[in-house]
Amino acid sequence: MNPASSITTDTHAALRDELAGLATEQSNAHAADLDVRSSLDLVTAMNREDATVHAAVASVAQAIAQAVDAAAERLARGGRLIYMGAGTAGRLGILDASECPPTFGVDPSRVVGVIAGGPGAMFTAVENAEDKPEGGAQDVARTGVRADDVVVGISASGRTPYVLGALAAARGAGALTIGLACNAGSAVGQAADIAIDVQVGPELLSGSTRLKSGTAQKMVLNMLSTIVMIRLGKVYGSHMVDLMATNNKLRARSERTVMQVTGVPAADAASALAAAGGSVKVAIACLLTGLAPDAARAALDQNGGHLRAAVTQTAERSDTPQEGLSA
Repeated sequence: MNPASSITTDTHAALRDELAGLATEQSNAHAADLDVRSSLDLVTAMNREDATVHAAVASVAQAIAQAVDAAAERLARGGRLIYMGAGTAGRLGILDASECPPTFGVDPSRVVGVIAGGPGAMFTAVENAEDKPEGGAQDVARTGVRADDVVVGISASGRTPYVLGALAAARGAGALTIGLACNAGSAVGQAADIAIDVQVGPELLSGSTRLKSGTAQKMVLNMLSTIVMIRLGKVYGSHMVDLMATNNKLRARSERTVMQVTGVPAADAASALAAAGGSVKVAIACLLTGLAPDAARAALDQNGGHLRAAVTQTAERSDTPQEGLSA
């Protein structure tokens, strides 16, 4: 036998044994006959499985909250939120990262998605990219990870070599590391400072972790980025006050947000936005405090960009109650 073939066979046998112990790789007891069911039965079955994800995510709420607070502290010091994964997990990280600039007005460099195999792997699978821990370490070095950064390693199985390599390198650089996986006691979770192991159980389609596992990962990433941005002052009430109006819908939403928070008519909202250079937060601050745009920006800067704190501080200084603080 060719020695190389023997090594490959041994490696595959070890990996088969490893996968056999993962809940996400098991056969689903309710899905033995998918190929003979009606479409309606299949839709119902998938929906029933998906409904279990919410409870699985809820069960790790404490770990998610811990990750949020630790990440927000780092980002407040100028750090970055960096998602790293392979395949579906990597794509989900890139998706979440790409939504943060228009939603929260953050520079694209502050929330970053990195996928094994490079940008092209977003659309086409790159052979063996996830199997190389050194690839994860190299991407950490290439991204310039430093102590104030937060690196989230995403892996449905919780054993992806690329992600394990990335987490090890990130910890070596002093970054905060978070492991997001879908199996209990995952290697990814154990390799990170904070483990978020969402136990979704067997997939309807055995091993297809773009299903429940992907849904769970998307939910957790939504929570991480959104709540971190809330902690950083990007939200007032339930409103996105740092959104970037890059199209007609978002320009209309900007005006509507100013109207909802302050109670002014559309014309006044549009005028305030124009004076504020399109900044929803500055426009609202001006309308709620009576400050000119430059003074409103200064008040926001003094309060770390937190609109409510800036408005409250201005009201206290002027000793004049302000409208709209309960928005």
